[in-house]
This record gives sequence, structure tokens and C-alpha cells, in this order.
Amino acid sequence: MPDATTPLRVAIVEDHVLYRDLLESTLSQVPGLRVDVCVAGSAEAKKAIQQGSIDVALLDVELADGNGIGLGVSLRRANPDLGIVLLSGRDMIELVLGLSENERHGWSYLSKTSSTSLDVLVDVIRKSAQGITVIDPVLVDRSRARAGTPVGSLTRRQFEILRLVARGLSNHAIADELGIAPNSVVNHLSSIYTALGVQDGANARVSAVLEFLNDTSRATQ
Repeated sequence: MPDATTPLRVAIVEDHVLYRDLLESTLSQVPGLRVDVCVAGSAEAKKAIQQGSIDVALLDVELADGNGIGLGVSLRRANPDLGIVLLSGRDMIELVLGLSENERHGWSYLSKTSSTSLDVLVDVIRKSAQGITVIDPVLVDRSRARAGTPVGSLTRRQFEILRLVARGLSNHAIADELGIAPNSVVNHLSSIYTALGVQDGANARVSAVLEFLNDTSRATQ
């Protein structure tokens, strides 16, 4: 990730021209972001995105010549630190669950509806550039734990904290949101990791988020 004075370099891969143009024009006006690649498909993206040339890639899940998951995996092979934000017009969040453990950091998922909120989109881009996994906040807020699963065994407070982790919040942001001490968040997370069978370490938050996705269902509206 570049330092605070260097803009984040963004690639957009989207085959719907109006939506692609909207993303490009909107993000190009955001301080600290720079759209360096804007293409329609997987083949173009592989040619345009060179090793180390991009910090975050916004990828449509469904492309005319492939899909965002496959493209993201391919791009990551040459760019291990590349942040990936998957965009989809429908709930395809389960696709994220297929990622291998060593690929999970920095993959985020956002519905195209939520991506029209500039604040949400920019926040997800910046966090993905830091290796943080963020799940669409609307989908996360609609999620309910399934009985008989590790996530279903969590206390109400633990589930609340895990849901905020899935939204990409830091420990201090979670503490502010819930009105508790940051140390309390750390203690809760330790208990959550134990309950989920997650190894405490650098990728613990990502693994916990994927367990959250696996053990919850999204309520319909």
C-alpha cells in the first residue's frame, strides 16, 4: 500500500459501460484515489494490470469473458498485495467462501447497490488496500446466525462484534460503536476465535469473517 502522500491506484473491470463510466468519473474525483485502469473484461485487465502497477482492483463478478473471482486469483499471483473488491448486482457472497486460506486477505464484497454510496465504496477500497476483508454492510446487517453452527454458539455480544468485524471496523471503531473499552473488544475477539476454531494471528479476522459468512443466512427484505 502506498504512503499517505501517494494516491491509491485503482483498476475498474466492469462490462456494463454506463456503470463503468460512473465508477471511473466518481472515483477520479476522490482525493487520494487515482483510476489507472478502466476496462470491460478479463482479457483486457490481464494485459493492462502489470505487476505492482495497481493497489486495488474493482472486479465485476460476472464478466462477458470470465468472472471476477477467477480474474482476482490470476491477478493476485502476480500482485500478492493487490486488494480485490468484488462487485455484483445480486447476492453472490458465497463465492468468497471458495477462496483458499492463503488468498483470503484483502478480498472484499460489495453489492452494486451499496457501491453507489461513495462513502461506502471509498471506505471498502481503502480497507482492501490494507489487506482488510470487508463484506457489504447491508448484507452483513441482514445476516442471522444459523442454529447448530459455531457462529450460532456465540453470545449476543460476540455475534454483534463479529458482525462489525465483517463490516471492516477496527477494534477502536467497534469499541466506539458499542460504547465499550477497546480492551473489551480484544477479549471478546479472543473468545470468538476460540469458539470458531480460528487460529489467533495475522489472518484471524479474515478467517473469522469467512466463518461468519459460512454460518449465517441473509434475511430477505
